[in-house]
Amino acid sequence: MQSPFSILQSHKLRITDCRLEIIQEFLDKNIALSHSDLEDKLHQQFDRVTIYRTLKTFLDKDLIHKVLDDSGATKYALCAHGETEHDHSHEHVHFKCEVCGETTCLEDIKLPQIKLPGGFEKKEMNLLIQGICEKCH
Repeated sequence: MQSPFSILQSHKLRITDCRLEIIQEFLDKNIALSHSDLEDKLHQQFDRVTIYRTLKTFLDKDLIHKVLDDSGATKYALCAHGETEHDHSHEHVHFKCEVCGETTCLEDIKLPQIKLPGGFEKKEMNLLIQGICEKCH
């Protein structure tokens, strides 16, 4: 498992305490987290704007991706990268547990190719499966 420090270095991001702490939260939890999840955990150290700006920077640098969730809250997950910074796809299945409410990326399950009608242009594709996770089963 990569360290928060090495993840920031590989994405050519400046090392700050907030960035290190947020990445560590994603690594520790290994689930999708919302801004409010991070704020609840880190509010003593960082204000909500700093957390928001950090998430925006991580999105812009392709370090995290947005996760589809039926709760209405935007959630984010750490991207699983291959050999290079952009050697990954955000088009994978997400699983939301109906018991604990956690949303997990299932990186190994790719979405099917879908041919759109003429005049339509795909920007992103999401698939959310709901059920009971292995911890709650």
